[in-house]
Amino acid sequence: MKYEPDKQSPAQIKDTVAEKRKYNILNVDAARQVTRTWLESIDLVDAINFGLPEIDDRYHVWRVPLVGKYSQERIGEAVIDAYTSLLITDKSTAPETLEARLLHRKTTPKRNTSYKKKSYKPSSLRNTVILGDAEEMLSELPHESIDLIFTSPPYFNARPEYEDYVTYEEYLLKMQKIIRACHRILNEGRFFVMNISPVLIRRTSRSHSSKRIAVPFDMHRLFVEEGFDFIDDIIWVKPEGAGWATGRGRRFAADRNPLQYKPVPVTEYILVYRKHTDRLIDWNIRTHPNQELVKASKVEDGYEKTNIWQIKPAHNKKHPAIFPEELAAKVITYYSFVDDVILDPFAGIGTTGLAATKLKRRFVLIEQETKYVEIIRERTKQWLGKDAANVLCVNCPPISVDNMLL
Repeated sequence: MKYEPDKQSPAQIKDTVAEKRKYNILNVDAARQVTRTWLESIDLVDAINFGLPEIDDRYHVWRVPLVGKYSQERIGEAVIDAYTSLLITDKSTAPETLEARLLHRKTTPKRNTSYKKKSYKPSSLRNTVILGDAEEMLSELPHESIDLIFTSPPYFNARPEYEDYVTYEEYLLKMQKIIRACHRILNEGRFFVMNISPVLIRRTSRSHSSKRIAVPFDMHRLFVEEGFDFIDDIIWVKPEGAGWATGRGRRFAADRNPLQYKPVPVTEYILVYRKHTDRLIDWNIRTHPNQELVKASKVEDGYEKTNIWQIKPAHNKKHPAIFPEELAAKVITYYSFVDDVILDPFAGIGTTGLAATKLKRRFVLIEQETKYVEIIRERTKQWLGKDAANVLCVNCPPISVDNMLL
């Protein structure tokens, strides 16, 4: 039931959502063709007509309404994966239900026992350090093998160290591909938490103005498009004076002219998303196979009660932009269980791994800069001692602990 698109000239193809997403199903005719093939396979093609297919780009599917040929009543829908062009049987109306509605029979819904019996699936991954591009390396990880993702992606050309993208659109496309890859490997109903902030593109000369880009709001759109549900926006507040080095606000402080006012940024966003599922969060807790680990993960008194977190920024000569260990520790504590696997696809020098280890979680750290991976490999010896030898190293040498003191 896979659809093979016809070749079209550039003039025939419009700039639609389907083209932008690079779907295999580009139009309503293609969606109908897949549906017709499915109906033929269940011997209902002569009894059912189609309504107008609609694209649901939040979940990357086409929805094709199914209408009784003689009654003209809607009796169900076919749901098609827009990328693979395959019919999604568990989301489409069941053949027996279609047949019963065509014959105006009462149907007795089957109890979805698999829904109730399915439980949280523990990951078998061990502590892992990976050298390579996040988009490529994520494709190598097993399906639903990660329990929490916490990261701070690289800035968009805000500093010389990060000027890797020709345009902002290119940067967003890269982030979208990584978010999509993370959706595949994240366990059902688990969380992706991102530390992100607007960036200031400094002016190139006195005759040009600087530009401030609202990256968090564009990033939110990508998460929703890739199948995540928005949960919370947490505001990380830094001590007064922390943002004065940006130079923002100094002109106004000197002249006090209206229109020149620009507040000094002392906040960043912690955006919290959950992989879309029909199951409640309570399901992730109740079906965990080791309830002792759930009890061991209880959050102690003194937790953050509001979405305003006061945390001092961190600095390290070995990396120009690290987030504080305290921030990683809070996120890991609130959004994971003991022994869960925590992924950071932009690991830097491994702060997420450090916090995960202290909180008795496992880590998967991906970093494309060799110099930072070397730092992570050395730091694991401090975190794990002799057990650092058991860390899986991908595209980099194994960790040697032969010369370590007991």
